[in-house]
Parts: sequence; C-alpha cells; structure tokens
Amino acid sequence: MKIGIVGLPNVGKSTLFNALTKKSVPAENYPFCTIDPSVGIVPVPDERLEKLSVMSKSKKTIPAVVEFVDIAGLVKGASEGAGLGNKFLSHIREVDAIIEVVRIFEDKDIIHVHQKVDPLFDIEIINMELDAAGIKKPILYVLNMSEVSPSIELKITDLPGPSIKVDPVFGMGLDKLIKAGYDLLNLITFLTTGEDESRAWTTRHGSIAPEAGRAIHNDFKEKFIRAQVINWKDLLDSGSYAEARSKGLVRTEGKEYIVQDGDVIEFLI
Repeated sequence: MKIGIVGLPNVGKSTLFNALTKKSVPAENYPFCTIDPSVGIVPVPDERLEKLSVMSKSKKTIPAVVEFVDIAGLVKGASEGAGLGNKFLSHIREVDAIIEVVRIFEDKDIIHVHQKVDPLFDIEIINMELDAAGIKKPILYVLNMSEVSPSIELKITDLPGPSIKVDPVFGMGLDKLIKAGYDLLNLITFLTTGEDESRAWTTRHGSIAPEAGRAIHNDFKEKFIRAQVINWKDLLDSGSYAEARSKGLVRTEGKEYIVQDGDVIEFLI
C-alpha cells in the first residue's frame, strides 16, 4: 500500500520523506528538485508487537510497513502540463492515498512559489489540480510548521479534512504521522507470535479471516478451515498460549469471522 507525499514546491515534502524513511533524497531550496519519485518502506510503530516478541522470546520481530512515495511539487496548471505536471500526476495516480504537505511557516530565505504563505490558497491550488486530473483519493494534511502566527492558526482550522502538525526537521510527531497514514489506508494489524518470530500483518478493516490470512499466504484463503484467535493483551496478560487456553481466552473462529485490530491469530488449513 502506497502513500504519496505531495504539495507545492518548497513546502518540505522531501525533508519530511527523509525524516520518515531516513533515506537520503535531495531536499534543496529550489522548485522541481525531486523529479523521479523516491520510495521508502517505513515500519509502523506498534508497542503490542514488541511486547509479544519479548513474551515469546522471538528470534525475529517483523513490523507492518507502509510505503511512502516522494512526489515532485505540483503547481497551478499541472493538470494541463505545467511544471512537468502530467508526469507528476501520473505518479500520484499510482498511490492509494495522499499526504498533502502544507507550509505554514514564514522564512524569507526559503522561496515560496507564490511569494506568500497562505495555506488555504495552497491547498486550493493542489486540490483543484487533483480534481482536474480526476484524482480522488483520501488525503491527510501535514502542516509543516515552525513558529505559527495566530492568523495562520485561524486559517488552518478550515482545512477540508484531517490534519497533523509536524516539524519534519526535528522529527516531531512522525510516529503519529505513520500511524495516521496507516489509518488513512483503512488498514488494521493482526499479529502472530512464537519463538521463531513475532510479526505484524496488514489487512483491510472489515476483512474476514480467510481474506486476512491471505496476507500470510494465498493458501490461507483458499484452504482456510478455522482460526484460533485471542486479543493481544489477553495473551500478554496470560503470559503464554498454554495459560490463555487454560483460561478459555483462545477462541475458535470460522470463515465469517471479521478480524479485529490487535487480534493474535493462528490459521488452520
């Protein structure tokens, strides 16, 4: 599942991408520095997985991941080809959701493509170009901030969707942003744990057990018989599967069971 990081030039997209992925891509102070999209695989922070891994004395711990794509800045007229717009819009069409980076800080040394900081105007430009290109995906607004004036604070309360304030230079709120991106994709996590490995698996919210099992192996959907399910905290509080079973906390679920976030599942095929 891919999340595209978009916005006007020079709003902090590549800086945010670098902070998220700790992968070095150009983040220079001029428009269109990023032309080919960079891709980074980012682990989803999950304390449940870490605790289960400790309980099971797992040799490996494998988190769920989200793929972030750093896409070059869009400008007014992009849907008509301005600023290599057609190429950049084609990259956006390949992602499943959008993080739209909005600059809300003043800095005379960092060029703003419209020569002014006006977050709602910037959002209007980007969303108009996305609409004109027929791109309708879920959007999370990331407000790149340093010191924010009261007038800008008032403006950003009118954003058309969910938003997170983050200063990517210092990495503040990045875990929250990764989790919010995961939620934006309508994803949940189920877990497996044992001595060999503890692992977080990704599935769509509302998936039934055979569909969720497909994340592990296609056979888990086609040959599904039943699943042994327990909430992660019930398992952790019990200290082991054996103790959890003795307490009657491990349930047997069939094909119609809707997997819940935080379920620990053993699939039987």
